[in-house]
Amino acid sequence: MKNDYRTVRQHPCIRELVLQKGLSFPSDSELVMLILGSGSKAVPVEPLSRKVLEVIKESPAGEIVPRLGCINGMGNSKVLAVAAALELGRRRCGYLKAVVNTPEEVIPYVRQYAMEQREHFICVSLNGAHEILAIRVVSIGTTTRTIVHPREVFSEPVAEHASAVICCHNHPCGPCLPSTADSETTRVLQESSEILGIQFLDHIIISRDGYYSFMEHGLLGG
Repeated sequence: MKNDYRTVRQHPCIRELVLQKGLSFPSDSELVMLILGSGSKAVPVEPLSRKVLEVIKESPAGEIVPRLGCINGMGNSKVLAVAAALELGRRRCGYLKAVVNTPEEVIPYVRQYAMEQREHFICVSLNGAHEILAIRVVSIGTTTRTIVHPREVFSEPVAEHASAVICCHNHPCGPCLPSTADSETTRVLQESSEILGIQFLDHIIISRDGYYSFMEHGLLGG
């Protein structure tokens, strides 16, 4: 194969090895190369990836995009591809071991679901120190309702030995207030949590305009 200094084809083994061994195999610089896909005539992809990685490591979160844009060889599409990958990683894994004690502290880790066009029911599982173990989508419904069963909500928290859960769901339309169905779901999940020995800390409704906490409004029995 003819070498091409502008693309990752200059390093054909990277993609092949990642496909064979998984994303934990390549170095950080090689992961950036996979995101960029290509360099430029002035800056080949390998040194470009190293410069990008330096900026990522040295820049505050709010300055990464403009600093990436100052790198020779980084056009808007490459800057946004890197920034989007970082944001997706933050959303997926940024919560690990984060401690939450109030509804306001939960919101940053589930806020993105407020933008969804259909209702998403989310379960946040925590250990005894209230550190987040996992955040997962339990079910996806319509624009006005999602149906959940305690088995679906608690199966994975039980498997990971969670001490507590916080449930959330978004309201794509209408006020950020609980419906009769929301209240009934909360009651059923709280009763199930008592049987399982997992503390049910809250049920939070989120929307683009704010949130509603059952706990804050004194609507959790017991």
